[in-house]
Parts: sequence; structure tokens; C-alpha cells
Amino acid sequence: MTVVQELTALDTAVERGAERLLSLQHPDGWWKGELESNATMIAEHLFLFHFLGLRDAETDRLLANELLARRRADGTWSIWFEGPPDLSVTVEAYTALKLAGVDPGEQTREYIRQAGGVARTRIFTRAFLALIGQWPWRRLAHVPVELILLPPAGPLSVYDFACWARQTMVSLSVVEALRPVRPSSIDLGEIGARKTEPDGRPHLTRVRRHALAVAERWVRERQEADGSWGGIQPPWVWSLIMLAALGYGPEDEIFARGLAGWERFMVRDGDRLRPEACQSPIWDTALAVLALRVAGFSADDSRLQAAGAWLLREEVTVRGDWSIRRPDVAPGGWSFEFDNDLYPDVDDTAVVVLALRELGIGDAAVRRGLDWLVGMQSRSGGWGAFDVDNEALWLYKLPICDFGKVTDEPTADVTGHALEALGHEEGVGSSLGSGLDWLLAEQEHDGSWFGRWGVNHVYGTGAAVPALEACGLPPGHPAIRRALRWLDSVQQPTGAFGEDIRSYSDPARRGQGPATPSQTAWALMAYVSGGAATGLSTRRAAEYLCEFQRPDGDWDEQHYTGTGFPLDFMIRYHLYRLTFPVLALGRLRERLNR
Repeated sequence: MTVVQELTALDTAVERGAERLLSLQHPDGWWKGELESNATMIAEHLFLFHFLGLRDAETDRLLANELLARRRADGTWSIWFEGPPDLSVTVEAYTALKLAGVDPGEQTREYIRQAGGVARTRIFTRAFLALIGQWPWRRLAHVPVELILLPPAGPLSVYDFACWARQTMVSLSVVEALRPVRPSSIDLGEIGARKTEPDGRPHLTRVRRHALAVAERWVRERQEADGSWGGIQPPWVWSLIMLAALGYGPEDEIFARGLAGWERFMVRDGDRLRPEACQSPIWDTALAVLALRVAGFSADDSRLQAAGAWLLREEVTVRGDWSIRRPDVAPGGWSFEFDNDLYPDVDDTAVVVLALRELGIGDAAVRRGLDWLVGMQSRSGGWGAFDVDNEALWLYKLPICDFGKVTDEPTADVTGHALEALGHEEGVGSSLGSGLDWLLAEQEHDGSWFGRWGVNHVYGTGAAVPALEACGLPPGHPAIRRALRWLDSVQQPTGAFGEDIRSYSDPARRGQGPATPSQTAWALMAYVSGGAATGLSTRRAAEYLCEFQRPDGDWDEQHYTGTGFPLDFMIRYHLYRLTFPVLALGRLRERLNR
């Protein structure tokens, strides 16, 4: 293919993709693709409504249909598309189906029994079973509610946990102290459950009663404007359960707002129903703006200006938990969700800054966001997502921490995005240099970077190389050359890239897996930023994306390429398959036209 032919193909792909993206914009200016996770969200919705006494037959039926549609051929459920069977997810799905009056079948029962039954499931699974009378509370490793009383500066406090784990554990600790049960009529003895009944409110010492009051106040103070807690399912659901266990109901304003907000997270899909674990409008909107700008749309385009105006309205102007360790840093930045003002994050702030700079608007908000970014840099030089110096890795030795990530230490992908934003700015002091040193030191021996919030080394490398370019490193820099050599080594014969989620535990799977448009786009962005726009590998990756684009401008992608907790909670962002290819192909076309 000649350069002219290549540019023509790029023009077609970019223009079709951009038009498809614009067709998905909300009238208020934002974008939001579904954030799809796994069967636990569906099952736990049913458990929540059972405990709250809010179940109805039609909702049970729709949830059961969704669970059945996600069941694997062997009768099990997995955490991600085409993933291996997972015991905890399967037990939760099995239990939910039985609650809904559907027999999950002998194949599922046999798998659960052979895998060790309920006793081998994670703490969250058994806690939900305890709520519905299928597991004794006393047979759980408990989060002591008194943890809330420990000072933030001490050797252990709730602030040692990442924000998502912190909020969940505080509410869960109250529930575990009270041990509430709403019995269910089902019998799970065949999979090793132990049916229990309410045994009265446990004896509470004076210190424990004080801790319960402090924890309740702490949870109430952290409800967001949309009724959520942290904008994510785990703390949201457990906060509602906590309030109910304390005796509150719809007459309580906090409880009522939380329940109403949760309803907005439900996705009706024909004859199926599922909740989203979270929603990503700010992230999706900022990425869409970047993609459309590089696709050739003017900064003055009314649709992009509407997106920019919406982003400006979403700026965080209040203090949250992050200020516990950064009391002198002024509020600023952006969060992930619609109304998550208490938990802005570095990743979203970085991409919003880049998007607003592309639109030429919001200088004051951008400066506040940049100052907040600099203030959120950890001592090591890197950036975590939500907190500073959140690196108490010893927490993973605690039996209560068996559900995935509970810390928010600096990572290459978040640091890369922060550096990409800061690298184009003046007046960031020594932050840029120390961040760059940290990122260079984090490069793996094979030349890749780890991806915490996307799968996995393809994502990390796709974030790191543009950051190195933004910091002024030339294409010939050894770190960039090593990164592109690694990408070359894992590129598939079709020109595509893919990486299996199991690369988080198996280094041999790094860069190996089914081809996806989003992962191919991440690699393509690294090639372009690494000075290889005219290279063979770059052309092959672009040709793959052009060839497999749908007639409507979109791409197909069923595999999960987003990460919540590596291996334990994976995400399929429905807009990743569109925004990232348009962004990558647009950047390539821009370089080739120079």
C-alpha cells in the first residue's frame, strides 16, 4: 500500500469512526458507554433487594434471564468473557437463580462441590449469603468496626486502604458487627452452605457502640450528590445494607437517595436486566473529545464545545478523602462518574486537561487541575489513581483482603497519563522530572510497562510511550526503542494486538491473547509517539483496524480490556472499541501528513 493509499484508508476509517462517535453523544454534551462487568453484580442486586424486602417477581425473572445468558457451557460463570470458571461468581449466580425460582442444574452444583463449596468462596460472597440466612456471620473474618476510630496518621487506619476498599470496609464493618439476617426459603446445603436464622442483636460494648456511631456518620458524610458512595457498586450496596441494618428505611433521606440513585445504574437489555458496577461519563467524554479533535473536527465545533462546557461543569471544587494526606493542596481535577465529587482521580484529571487544552477553554480550571495533579504525586515520583502514598502492601496478608486490590500505589499507566498532561505545560516544577525518573525505572526487562487499569502490558506501554514523548524524550531514546521492540515481538500476523487477562498472573501471556481493536489502538499510539509512524509494524496495525471496522464506523469487541482489580474484577468498556481506534488512527494520519 502506497502512502497515498494508506492516507485514503485512514481518512475513510477516521471519518466513519468519528461520525459514529458523534452519533452517540448525549444532547447535554457527554458520552457514556456501558461499563459491563460480571454476574456478581446481577446476583448481588437480587441479594440486596431480598435483604431490603423490595423484591418483585418481574425483576427476579429479568435478573435470572441475564444470569442464564452469561452462564458458560460447563454450567459455571467467569469474571470475564471467555475466562475460566470462578467459584465465588458461580456460587453467587447459583444462589441468585435459586432465589428467583430457577434450578441452576446439576452441572453447576457438581462444579461448586468439586471446587470446595461455599466455604472456599471469598469473604464478600459469604457475607451476602449470611445476609440471606445461608452462612453464619461468626464464620467470617470480620473487619472490626473499631478500625474507624484509629487516627489517619497511625500505623493502621481506614486511610491505608484504597478509597474503593475503604468505603466498602467501613460500611461492611458495621454490618458485620450487627449481624443482620433476612432469611430466605431456599436450601443451599447441597453446595456446603449453612442455613442460619436471626439470633438477636449481638451484645455491643460501649466502645463498639461509639465506633458504630462514628462509622455511620462517616458513611453518611460520603454520600455523593447522585445518591452513590464513590460512584461504584461495592460501597454503595453495603452502605444501603448498613443503613437498613441500623434500622433506617425509605423515610431516611440518605437511604432514599441512595436507593433512587442505584436504580439509574440498571441496564434493561430486552428481556434481561443487569446493573452497572460504575459509570464512566467523564472518562468517556474526555477521550471522545481527544479522538474527535485529532479526527479533524474544529475546536469551535458546537458539539465539542458542548462537551467542553459539560466537562467544566463537572470540575471538583470540594475536598475529599485525598486531602487527609494532602491538607495543603487545593481542590481541583475531575472524577470518573457523574457526581463523584469526593473522589476525583489523577487519570481523569489528566485526560480532561488534555481535552480542554485541545478545545482552548477553561484555562483557570485546567490550572487548578494541574496544581492538584502535582499535589497528588507520591513521594516515589509516581502517581496512584485516587490517593497519595497509598502503598501499605502488607494489608494483603489480612484474611479480610481476599477480593482483589485494596491499595492504590503508583502505577505506570496513571503516571504516564499524568506526565502526558504535565509535559505540555510550564510551571510544573520538579514534578515532571521526578515522575519521568519513576516511569523510566518502572520499565520491565522486556521493554513493556505494567497496566493497572487496562489489560495489561499493551495498555501500560500505550500510556508510557506518549508520556515519554510529551516529556521531550526523542524517538532514539533507549526506553522508547526497547518499548517498540517489545511491541514488535508480540504483534500478531494480522497486524493486531491482544493480551489475555491472565497475563496479570502469568508473565508468559504478556502481549499474548485474542486480537482486540482497543489493544491494537494502544499499541498503535505507542508506535506513533515513539517516532515509528512510517514503520511496517505501525502500518500493519493501522491496516488491521481499517479492515475490521464495521460499515457503521464502529468495531466489534467482546473481550474485556479494562481493569477494576487485576484478575478479580474486569471491565468491558463499551466505548473503548471506538474511541481508542479513532484516536490512534487520527494521530497516525496527523503524523503522516506532517
